This record gives sequence, C-alpha cells and structure tokens, in this order.
Amino acid sequence: MERQLPKNVRQIGNVSDTPKVYVEDYVDTYLNQLKEKAKDQPAGIILAGEMLDLGDEKAVFVSGAVQLKELQIKGTTLEITEEVLTAAREEVKEFFPECEVVGWGIVEDGSPLSRNREVKRIQEKEFASEMSLFLWKNAREPEEIFYAYKFGELMQMGGHYIYYEKNPQMQNYMINNRRANGVTPSEVVEDRAAKDFRSAVKEKMENRSQQGRRPGIAYITSALLVLVVFAAGITTVNNFGKMKAMQTSVENLSKTVENGQKKGTTETATVDKTQENEKSASEAVKKSEATKTSDKAEAQLSDQDYYVVQKGETLAGISKKLYGDTTHVKAICKMNGLSDGNLIYIGQKLLLP
Repeated sequence: MERQLPKNVRQIGNVSDTPKVYVEDYVDTYLNQLKEKAKDQPAGIILAGEMLDLGDEKAVFVSGAVQLKELQIKGTTLEITEEVLTAAREEVKEFFPECEVVGWGIVEDGSPLSRNREVKRIQEKEFASEMSLFLWKNAREPEEIFYAYKFGELMQMGGHYIYYEKNPQMQNYMINNRRANGVTPSEVVEDRAAKDFRSAVKEKMENRSQQGRRPGIAYITSALLVLVVFAAGITTVNNFGKMKAMQTSVENLSKTVENGQKKGTTETATVDKTQENEKSASEAVKKSEATKTSDKAEAQLSDQDYYVVQKGETLAGISKKLYGDTTHVKAICKMNGLSDGNLIYIGQKLLLP
C-alpha cells in the first residue's frame, strides 16, 4: 500500500524545509535513551526508513535506528570503519527488512560545528544519496537537529515531525539490544492479537451465559483456545517474528470458533469438530512449549530486571528511588505497556530500564 502522510504527528521546530522529515515515536524514544549514555561516550547510529516523493512534496520517514558498535573520535577526527558500517547495515536488513538506509547520526555531548569537515567527508563517502539525512543530537539538549544532503551539501532542516504508529520492528530491535547497548526497550509487547481474541471470546461466553443457552462445542472450543492463546501469547513477548506467527495462528483459531458456532448441524459433525479443535489446540500447546524454551534462552531475565511495587509508591517515586531522578517514568511506562502511569498496584512487577 502506498505510504500516506501520517495524521497523528507532533511538530518540532519550523517544518517548511524540503524534504519533510518524519521520525517515528519509538525511534525518538531510543535516541533519548542513547542520549543518557552519550554524555560519557559518543554514539553513532544508522537511520532506516523510506525516501519518498509524495506528489508535490518530498519526505523522508525514519522508522528505525541501529547503533554503530564503535565510533572512533580523536579530537575533531571522526572515523567509522567499514567493518562497523557493514555490521550496522546487516542489522538494518535483519530488523528492518522493508526499509532502506536513509542516513546516519551522532549522539554526543558537544557541538556539531566542530565536526563539519569530518561529517561531510563520511556523508559523501557512505551516505551520498540525495535527501539522505545526518542527525545530530546533543546529549544535554532535548531536541535533535537534522541535516539533509542536497546539491552536494549538508543543509540544516528547520524542524521535523514525530509521528505515531505501530512499530514492532523498532520495539524488537530495542528489546534484543537492551543489555548490549545499556538502554531501555520501549515496552514489553504482549501479543495484541491474542489479547483482543481473548476479550472477544470472553464477551461471547458472557452473552451466552446471560441468554441461558447451553455452552456446547463453541464454549469448549473457546475455553481451549483461551488457554492456548494465553500460554502462547505470553511466550511470544519480545520476539517480533514469533508475534507475527502467533497472530496468524490466532486468526485461524478464531475462524474455527466461528465455523463451529455456525455449523453443528448433527451430533456426529459436532463430535468431529470437537476432536479437530482439540487436536489443533494440542498442537498449538506443543508449539508454545517449544517457543517458551527458546524464549527463556534468549531473554535470560533475572529478578534484578524487575521491581515489585510497594504500598504508597508512585512511578515518579520509583524512578527517583532507583535512578536518582524522575526522568525514567516515561521509559518505565512504555516498557510495561502502561498508558497511565498512575495505574499501578501493590505487588506489581515492573520490568526496569
């Protein structure tokens, strides 16, 4: 489907320049996380996304960011080895297969004026496509600065947009690189398809109970599927590839429930349908167990990664208690999928930055 300009955006600065720069919210969150680390050690990034010609307007969408493993800086000398660049480009292909490299950037404590010559040299050598971006983020400033490579020069953009949409690829990258980069993943992602499906099944079961109907095969099938989806949905957390596979399975199982409700014309057909659904559920459980074993090996989360909420505590208080200030509240919310930071409860386990 052809890319459309996002409707849900937040404007940063003057956006009258060309190309228009759109940065997805999870990328912006990741850059702010790198900012904390970059106060001590500069960080380099590769930007992934799309360069588009939208009729009368040219635009660059940044939907992914991959950190360079090493950025060599000595005084004003800036160097990125071919090995480091190649590794970063491979990560772009792995985590953002539908995107292209649209630029690069530096996050550090300092001024971009001291690096003009070095930045331009790298831009012309490695990122010379028309409209490709260079991002500069001062570790002590709230907003970043974008430059676009036009007519053989890097020209500063007056501003850009932050846009909001589902971005499981960036979530997956942040989660997989959590410990290696020393930054916080955006959130622990529950399989939304599984969650929605469980809610739909629960609603149907409650309606049938209120109407005084006999549960029958649809009730049994729904109960089995709720169990399967709950087990498999939890184990697919933090793995985008498995999330997509799980979503497909949920859709197929949902169709099975609907067909079971519509048919059921004879006792024999009902029994056959029950056996078929039980077999599918059994196979799904087996797959979920295999996935669970794999995820345990990948995640390796310990008790140190969590904080248990105590009586009278707030997220602001927890952030100050653990990190010395309240700036981590947003990161804790995103990490645990909290839309309202006030809705925490005693005994709740929060996955920490």
